[in-house]
Amino acid sequence: MSRVRLDVAVRQIEFARKYTLGMIEDIEDDLWFQQFSNCPTHIAWQVGHLAMAQYALTMIRIRGKEPEDEQLLSKKFFRSFQKGTSPIFDAAEYPSAEEIRTTLARVHEVSLSELSRYDDGKLDDKLPEPHAVFDTKLGSVFFCSAHEMMHAGQIGLMRRTMGKAPVR
Repeated sequence: MSRVRLDVAVRQIEFARKYTLGMIEDIEDDLWFQQFSNCPTHIAWQVGHLAMAQYALTMIRIRGKEPEDEQLLSKKFFRSFQKGTSPIFDAAEYPSAEEIRTTLARVHEVSLSELSRYDDGKLDDKLPEPHAVFDTKLGSVFFCSAHEMMHAGQIGLMRRTMGKAPVR
């Protein structure tokens, strides 16, 4: 049972998450839903989107939806942050910043726990619905970290417009 490629993908996910957390740790909750410099997004949407995406890329695309997933990430949360949605600049339309952070952490923890049950061979299966960037389950896991780093860059730009120091 080889896990070489999967272990690399998991380490990349862990690195990307550590980087993202460093980007958001000093952003006050009242800034999470604000629009800065005509930016079409906000911190809350970016972070909520990362939680939704990690769930989709490392769980739905690997094992499908499970009934207990609703306890992990509600349908409303998923719909609020899924690909193709546009951020709304009204905090009342979203969970609180604290709930978004909690969901992000919980999805990450469960995702890594579930991935520990697989090996490289099991993840070479083709996806029933390929993504534009990958067509295997392992490709989905690898893309998770690249996707997160792309959004971390957007968060970094918003940090600068808030007057925060760059993280890197």
